Amino acid sequence: MSGNKQFLVFSNAVAGKEAEYNDWYENVHMPDVLKVPGVCGAKRYEVAQLDPNTAPPHKYLAVYELDGEPADVMAGLLSRAGTPEMTMSDTLDMSTISMTIWVPR
Repeated sequence: MSGNKQFLVFSNAVAGKEAEYNDWYENVHMPDVLKVPGVCGAKRYEVAQLDPNTAPPHKYLAVYELDGEPADVMAGLLSRAGTPEMTMSDTLDMSTISMTIWVPR
């Protein structure tokens, strides 16, 4: 990853669709996102749940490294989402997704 801005996507799978979600995210979605101009790297994480009695709000985090302007990258992402350039999956729980772009101070 060589850019200096981070696009963080917190997400969850639809209940009972964990395996399909992870397959889609790793093998379809991340490669699609990496084709968006201004996106230069990506890495996924799974939460380390330290307290078995407390469920964190998100199980997965994707960190995309950006070398483009945040507004341009977001416009590129939104224009592709749900098209053949960026196939979406019904295994992604859209009711819990959270996306933010972070820039260095």
